[in-house]
Amino acid sequence: MGYRVVVAGATGAVGREMLQTLAERNFPADEVFALASTNSSGREISYGDDKVLKVQSLETFDFSKADIALFSAGGAISEAYAPKAGAAGCIVIDNSSAFRMADDVPLIVPEVNPDAITGFRTEQGGRNIIANPNCSTAQLVVALKPLHDAFKIKRVVVATYQATSGAGRAGMDELFNQTKGIFVNDAVQTEQFTKQIAFNAIPHIDVFMDDGSTKEEWKMTVETKKILGPAIELIATCVRIPVFVGHSEAVFVETEKPMAENKARELMRKADGIIVIDHRADEGYVTPVEAAGEDAVYISRVRTDPTVPHGLSFWCVSDNLRKGAALNSVQIAELIAARGLSGR
Repeated sequence: MGYRVVVAGATGAVGREMLQTLAERNFPADEVFALASTNSSGREISYGDDKVLKVQSLETFDFSKADIALFSAGGAISEAYAPKAGAAGCIVIDNSSAFRMADDVPLIVPEVNPDAITGFRTEQGGRNIIANPNCSTAQLVVALKPLHDAFKIKRVVVATYQATSGAGRAGMDELFNQTKGIFVNDAVQTEQFTKQIAFNAIPHIDVFMDDGSTKEEWKMTVETKKILGPAIELIATCVRIPVFVGHSEAVFVETEKPMAENKARELMRKADGIIVIDHRADEGYVTPVEAAGEDAVYISRVRTDPTVPHGLSFWCVSDNLRKGAALNSVQIAELIAARGLSGR
C-alpha cells in the first residue's frame, strides 16, 4: 500500500524540487497533493515527467486525507499549519527552522542519525513533526559523520559560500537581474540581499545576533550539536556568493584521536551520501556547477591541518535545493516508509 503525500509550498523552488525528487526516486505514493497559498489554487504544476497536479489551498486542506506532508513554505506557515497536520495524524517533514531546536521534534539527516526518527511519535511525547536541518548544516554533517565515528570530533571551523537559491527564487532572480543590469549600466537594485550580489560576496546571511554571529551561523552550530553530538564545538562564517545553485564549504576539523589523512579520505569515500573527488591537479576537485542537480555531498581538497594536533581540512560541495532541502526531506519520508512508521 502506498502513501498519500502532501507537498506544501509546491510552487516554490524547493517545493518543485520536492515533487521532482519524489517522482525521480519512485516514492510509493498512491496520491500526491500540491499545496500553496489560496492565490495559487488551480495552477498546474509538474510531477515527474508525465503528470500534472492542480494546486490546492493550504489554508483549507484537510490533512486527515494525507499520511506524510513535506513542508517548504517558510517558518510562519509551518508554525501555523504543521501542528494542525500533525494533530490530524499526518507526519510532517518540515524544511523551515520553526521546529528544529524543539526537544520534542527530531532533527534528521538519514545518513547521519536515522534512529532518532522515532521521536516524532505522539505517544512518545512528540508532535508528528520531523525537522529538516538548514541546507548548510545538512551537507556538513554528512561529511563529518564518518570522521566523528572514527576519531571523535572536538572542534569544527567552517566558512560557507552559499548560492542565491538559498534565498528562494527571488534570490536567484536578483542575481540574474543585477548581472544583466550591470552590463548595460543600470543602477543596481537590492531587495533580497543587503548589498549587491552580482560579482560580489556578502558575509551576511539571516539576521545578526548579540554576539556578532548571524542566525545562519548560529543554526549551523546548534543543529550540528543536536544531530552529531553536544560536545562538538563549531564556529561558522556564512557568505552569500553569486552562484545560482550549490553551497560550498571550507571545513577545518580537529579530533580527539590521531587522524591520518589517507584514512580520513577513505572513510569519507565509503560513507553513504558522499563522493570523494580529490586529485591534486587542475580540475581535480568539485565546484557548485558540477554539484548542481546531483544528490551527493562531494568532498575535495582533503589535507592535513598542521596547525592543531589532530587536524584535517577539506572542501565540501552539494546542491542546496536537493541534499540541503528536497532530497533530505524525501529521504526522511523513505525512512518512514522503510520502517513502516505512522502518525496514526
